[in-house]
Amino acid sequence: MKKVDRYVYPAVFTYEPGQEIAVVFPDLDVATSGEDDADALTSARELLGITLFGLEEDGKTIPVPTPLSDIIHENNEHACLIDVYMPSVRLANENKSVNRTVTLPAWLNAAALEHNVNFSQVLQDALKLQLHISR
Repeated sequence: MKKVDRYVYPAVFTYEPGQEIAVVFPDLDVATSGEDDADALTSARELLGITLFGLEEDGKTIPVPTPLSDIIHENNEHACLIDVYMPSVRLANENKSVNRTVTLPAWLNAAALEHNVNFSQVLQDALKLQLHISR
């Protein structure tokens, strides 16, 4: 099944004096916040992307977005559509780094440190060679 490239979901921005702007995605039951409109929008888009990515990865059904006109909100709230471009989200998560503990002889560690060896790069290069991966 082909994955969707772009999702668009309604979000409700709540404004309270002296507080960050709260952002809720009613269809996804997730929320975030931001110091100002730009920060709240950025946080909302990031949350939308990672939430939908998680649903995709878990093989769960992606909820159908509620039409913006059906979103009910209070006077201190504003509803708007937030979009996310999923190929970017997927690629960012594909290239996410993970930590691994490696054991090696103390003399080899000392020699590598003396020569400013980048352990991560050496391990990546060796694994690619061992696994016949060219990228």
